[in-house]
Amino acid sequence: MPETLPNAAELLQPQLPQILRDLLSRLGVPVRIVHERPGSLQPRIQAALLEDETGSLLVLFPRDQLLDLHRLKTAIGRRLVPADERLRQLFARERLSALPGLPPLIDSPCLYDERLLQGPNVLLDSGQPHVLLEIDSEVYRGLLAGARSARFGMPLILLRHNLQAHAEDPMEAVQGFTARRIRQRLERRVEIPPRRNTVRRIRQLHGNPRTCSDDDVTYLIETDPALAAQVVSWAGLAGTDHHPSPERVLSVEDAIVRVLGSEVVLNLSLGLSEIGPAENTEPPEDLTPYWEEALYTATLMDGLCRAMPRGKRPEPGLAYLAGLLHNFGYLTLAHIFPPYFRLLSQHLRINPHVPHTLVEHHLLGITREQIGA
Repeated sequence: MPETLPNAAELLQPQLPQILRDLLSRLGVPVRIVHERPGSLQPRIQAALLEDETGSLLVLFPRDQLLDLHRLKTAIGRRLVPADERLRQLFARERLSALPGLPPLIDSPCLYDERLLQGPNVLLDSGQPHVLLEIDSEVYRGLLAGARSARFGMPLILLRHNLQAHAEDPMEAVQGFTARRIRQRLERRVEIPPRRNTVRRIRQLHGNPRTCSDDDVTYLIETDPALAAQVVSWAGLAGTDHHPSPERVLSVEDAIVRVLGSEVVLNLSLGLSEIGPAENTEPPEDLTPYWEEALYTATLMDGLCRAMPRGKRPEPGLAYLAGLLHNFGYLTLAHIFPPYFRLLSQHLRINPHVPHTLVEHHLLGITREQIGA
C-alpha cells in the first residue's frame, strides 16, 4: 500500500522527542502540546539536575523563582552542584534542548519547591525549543509521588526589587561584604593578560620589527578584548607630550597610531603576557564562547555604525571598541575573582530562565556591567 503523507495540520503540529512520547504513553498521562507564549502568567516548572558525592537529585521549582544553591543546602543539608556531564550525555543521546520536569524521566530522587502547584494546570519544557507540555496540576501531583518538598526558591519579583533599588546610584550596590571586596580589588591596578593565541602573535611581531606595521599591531589588539582595554588605558595615561588630549583616545587605532606607537604597545603587551594567558572565561555549553561573542558584537557594532548617516554616526573605531568591551565585566570577574566566577557560572547553568543581572546582583551584590564600568 502507498505510504500516507501527513497533511498540513500534522506538519505544523510540533513533535515531542521520542523518549517523552514513550514515557507519557507508558504512564498514561494526558498532556496538551502548546507553543511557548512570552509573558504568559501560567505557572511553569523549571527543572535542574544536581549532584554531590551522595548521588544526583532532580530539583523542580517554579519558573518565577531562582534556584539558590546556598538556600538549597540550608534546606536539605547537601552541597549540590550542576550535573553537567550527565545532562550533556542525556541531551546528546535523546536530542533534547532542555530538561523536562518529569520525575519518571530521570533515574534520581526528586525534590520540589512546595509552591510548585498553585494553579489548575502547569507548563513544563518538552525538550524541544519553544514547545511546552501542559498538564493538569492534580495529574502532575501524581508524578511527584515519593518526591520530597521544601521551600528553597527565591522569587524573581524580590530580586528585581532589590536590583531596582540600586538603579539610581549603581555604586550603592557595593554595600554588601562580597561587593565591597570586589570593589576594593577593582580599585587597585587590574591587568588581565591576553589569550594564548594573542601571546604567540605578539612574540612573532616583536621578533620581526622591520616587517611589523601599525596595521598589523592594531588588527592583533582588536581581536583580544582584554588587551584592547589595556592599550586604550595605557594611551589614556600617556603624558601630554605624546598627545595633547589623551581623553580623546576613542579607538585602538587612536591609541597605537596617535599616542603610543607600535613598538611601545608590543613591548608593554609582551610584559603583560608574562602574567599568564587568560582562558578561564568559558560560559555554559549552549552559549557562544566569550571571545567569539566579543568579536561578533564588535563587528556588528562597526557595521551598524557605518550604516548610519555620516553626520550622525559615532567614531567607527569607538563603536567597534564598545562592542568588543561590552561584556568586559564578565572577563574581569573570571580572571580576578575565580571563586565568585565559579559560583556565578553554576547558578547561571541551573537558572537559564533568569536574566544574568538578577543572578549576579543576588549572589555578589554587583553586576558584570557595574564591574566593567
